[in-house]
Amino acid sequence: MLQEKLFLRTRRKRIYFDWISLGTIGVLASIGLLFVWSATYKPDIPYSLFFKKQLFGVIFGFIIYLVCTFSDYRPIMRWGYFFYFIIIALLIFTIIKGTIGMGAQRWINFGLIKIQASELAKLFFPSLISYYLYTENESFIFKNKDFILMLLMLLMSTLLILKQPDLGTAIILLSLGLICIWLAGLNKRWFFYGTVILLLCAPLGWYVLKPYQRNRIAVFLGKGQPLKERYQIEQSTIAIGSGGIIGKGFLHGTQNKLQFLPECRTDFIFSVICEERGLLGALFVVLLYILLFARLFLRIVQLPTSWAQLFAFGLIIHIVLSTIINIGMVLGLLPIVGIPLPLISYGVSNLWVTFASLGICQSVLMHRYYTM
Repeated sequence: MLQEKLFLRTRRKRIYFDWISLGTIGVLASIGLLFVWSATYKPDIPYSLFFKKQLFGVIFGFIIYLVCTFSDYRPIMRWGYFFYFIIIALLIFTIIKGTIGMGAQRWINFGLIKIQASELAKLFFPSLISYYLYTENESFIFKNKDFILMLLMLLMSTLLILKQPDLGTAIILLSLGLICIWLAGLNKRWFFYGTVILLLCAPLGWYVLKPYQRNRIAVFLGKGQPLKERYQIEQSTIAIGSGGIIGKGFLHGTQNKLQFLPECRTDFIFSVICEERGLLGALFVVLLYILLFARLFLRIVQLPTSWAQLFAFGLIIHIVLSTIINIGMVLGLLPIVGIPLPLISYGVSNLWVTFASLGICQSVLMHRYYTM
């Protein structure tokens, strides 16, 4: 009887597994591998260390995705709630003893790999708010006081990430948290009051920003010298425009190969895609993201419980925001804030967090159709 029950459970999982989403994720990750290879390719070293790390990250990332997908999301949500308090401790440790790189203290070095606690915060904040509110009131009806702890945890996390400094991740986490709290039902007038206070404090916030962060905003507003402050966005614009309709061809991007384009394997990898594959290649990538996000959103709204919807939305909101902000900043439509393109940019920590988020989201969606 037990064997038959296990067989039926496994069969249901295979039936309701979302192969379209997996295929879309696979194509995006493969595109990422190709263009990390292109961005780091040299005739004497065709397979750079960055490419090898990304390849390992993608392979292990799919393992993470499958393990999360076929695990019960409810224990993950419960343990994620408690683990978030450990993440706060890790963020504090990062500020005190973290590894410095590129002028920021964002990493904890474990020898073979370095992790960013800020990336884990994006993964587990949905667990924190969903499990907390579920235990407070399963019927999903709350008073304003029920959100105080969540707002305090969100504010503390954001400030600790800003201290590293990592403005991009802080913006993503703050936006993710506020959207989750909005969806959970906090009275909308509090968001109105918060917006008014934010606008009034904006002049003071300018002096809190680091000098390079102020420069990025000034560049977005059209200021700065082309060969100094505006160099990065100018080179990105040249790379995108020179790609034309069909691009210059794989491994033939001059802005990339002649090293005019900074951060071409990380934040500005979309510029490499545009230069080498042109407008058509860029549209193909954008359409893949739209397909993935639309499919997930349409399935999430069909979930039977509000807290399951909140949890699933929270898991993919940070991926959607990162995609929009990254593409917007390389096109010059948004200020440069240092946010990688999910599944495509080089970076193992971000890659694994993205795979884990998508895998847990799929677990939530699959549980709509069967009972564990």
